[in-house]
Amino acid sequence: MLKPIRIFVRSVEAVNTVVGKFSMYLVFAMGGILLFESISRTVFNLPHIWAVEIAQFVMAAYYLLGGGYSMIIDGHVRMDLLYGRWSKQRKAIADLITGPILIFYMVVLLIGSISSLDYAIEYQQKSYTPWGPPLVPIKVVMTIGILLMLLQAIAEWFKDLSKARGEK
Repeated sequence: MLKPIRIFVRSVEAVNTVVGKFSMYLVFAMGGILLFESISRTVFNLPHIWAVEIAQFVMAAYYLLGGGYSMIIDGHVRMDLLYGRWSKQRKAIADLITGPILIFYMVVLLIGSISSLDYAIEYQQKSYTPWGPPLVPIKVVMTIGILLMLLQAIAEWFKDLSKARGEK
């Protein structure tokens, strides 16, 4: 693998590892929010209109920001009927073929997320719930998460190319 590509792969993996390990703790934040709401509602009879929506935003941040890290640790679900029996080199060849499809899909998602973020900023978009929080923060997180996963998909493609050539 060429040195600039190796630097790109290592840099993307370093960023996705940090962001992914941070995002793992968002599950606890979401659990805490829902526990707070549950206790507040049942014990004190004080429901909050914001709790469930904030928990949804935190959950969205969790899986959007953790996508790239999930690729690094090979945690994504895949159809393993044949793939699991193949050698590493054969898996890499299959991933070289399917990788551009994922990359294309992520590019389309990124274009859509940028458009959605632009709309949210321009029109100061708010949620249609009674609480009505601004949607810009979660759309920023969405765009960053999709970008990080796109970069990781590209890095994985280069790693697969290296494996297919027998370099690694």
